[in-house]
Amino acid sequence: MHENLSFQDKMRIVQELVPGKQITIAHIIANPDDILYRKLGLDPAIEYSKTAIGIVTMSPAETAIIAGDIAIKSSGVELGFVDRFSGTLIVTGTVSDVQASMTALVDYCKEVLGFTVCPITKT
Repeated sequence: MHENLSFQDKMRIVQELVPGKQITIAHIIANPDDILYRKLGLDPAIEYSKTAIGIVTMSPAETAIIAGDIAIKSSGVELGFVDRFSGTLIVTGTVSDVQASMTALVDYCKEVLGFTVCPITKT
């Protein structure tokens, strides 16, 4: 059985990708409440003691894989989330480790890959 849908019943989704090499968000959340860990799908029993979350968004989205590798190799952070489709990376660790990993990956993207990068912000 195939229903005959009118024009008004159809949904149109438009996705737009802007070409370019950029880091659009690089943010550190120091001492987040444990509810934030849970809402992000992280285990607060493990992650909460680490005291910081680092969030990065970038394009092209696949760069999140490279950024995740740089982040874990440059400090003692752990990967909380890497999405090669949206370009999102979340790391957890001590404030100093998250700062070191964010600095390393932003610098690499800027200096080696030729990205336009935003400043690292912190709350």
